[in-house]
This record gives sequence, C-alpha cells and structure tokens, in this order.
Amino acid sequence: MKKKLVIIPAYNEQGNILKTVEDVEKNAPDFDYVVVNDCSTDDTLALCRAHGIHVLDLPINLGIGGGVQTGYLYACRKGYDKAAQFDGDGQHNASYLGAMAKKLEEENLDMIIGSRYIEKKGFQSSGLRRVGIRYFTWLIHAMTKKRITDPTSGMRLCNRRMIEWFAFDYPRDYPEPESVTAALKSGMHIEELPVEMNERAEGVSSISARNSVYYMIKVSIAVLMASSRKKKKG
Repeated sequence: MKKKLVIIPAYNEQGNILKTVEDVEKNAPDFDYVVVNDCSTDDTLALCRAHGIHVLDLPINLGIGGGVQTGYLYACRKGYDKAAQFDGDGQHNASYLGAMAKKLEEENLDMIIGSRYIEKKGFQSSGLRRVGIRYFTWLIHAMTKKRITDPTSGMRLCNRRMIEWFAFDYPRDYPEPESVTAALKSGMHIEELPVEMNERAEGVSSISARNSVYYMIKVSIAVLMASSRKKKKG
C-alpha cells in the first residue's frame, strides 16, 4: 500500500469533484486518495460511485471539521505516514503535493501548509477575505510567535504524528486557524510552501459575506482558546 493519502472533504461539490480527483490522479500519482462525502444533498456521491472513486459516505453532515477528521482517522487506521488535506472545490493544485512531501521530509516537519500569499500568484481571494486572513496571521503570530501567511489554507500535508493528533482531536467549525494554533502551541514544527490556487469554478463557499462577522468572532475566540491549551506531541 502507498504511504501517502490525499483527503478530499466534499459537501455539494458535484460541479468540481471529478476535476479535483482527476487532478490528484494525474499530478500526484504516488498518493492514494479518499473523498469524504459529508452527506451532500446534490449528486456528489452518485458521481463518485459512477466513476469508481474511493469515497467515504458520512450518514449525517458533520461540517468541514468532522469531514476532515474522518479522513485523518481513516489515514491513521490504514497506516499512512503522510496525509494531505485537499479541498474538493477545485481551488487547489495537486502538482504541489510532491514538493510539499519533499519539504516535509527534508526539514523533518510535522505539517506543511500551501500558501498563496508568499509569492502572491494565482487567485488571491476577495479583498475582504484577505483582510481577515492578515488579521489571523497577526493573531496567530501574537499567540505563538510564528508567522503563518495563509492560516485559512485548506491545503496542508501532515506527517504520521500529526495524523494521529488530528485523528484524535480536530476543530469542528472553520478549523484551519484553530488547529494550526493548537499544533504550534504544542511544539509541532510547521512551515509553508508557496503555491498557486484557483478560483472556485462552481458552487458556493461555506463562508458568505453574511456570516463573515460570525466567522471572525468565532475563530478569534477559538484561536485564543487553542493558544491556552498544550498537548503532548506524538
């Protein structure tokens, strides 16, 4: 069995999931992959089954955190020593996964994050979201003394220790800033790699303009709480 897994959480991604899987198969052939269907109400599951895609079908909607944690639990139980989180909306590019795995090994990292804000190429998100991302970069640095330029990035690669950690405990809502803060406070080694991302082709983001204020407040509180907790590595 291959030792590297791509976890693809998907909720109502019928317009993007086939292209996402094709990208992984073509550009990261040394990775296995699994789609975690988070009780989609569209044809995401039907498309996966019709095209022979390996899919875990959740019986209830767990949200992005629960879907991703399901993938990490699967990776943990199946003995993978590396697992990548890779959004099902087509925004990520699988061609970077090999470089991320190489950097993870060479620098003995626990996690590496694909950042669109190091070289600032490709889709940079909306102006409002960039303001929020800079705010979380500042907040996480204030709490951990580590600068993460793209703290909301859902493109991340973890080693076995981080897989086991996330399989046991992973935030439920908007998990990326909270989980990276908790990992840094626990002494995990995290770095970033510059990547280019794409604009979502179809579907709707889970973070709308209407709920962006709730998002900022909720995640700020979660980051502050995560910074006060410490967990043992491994």
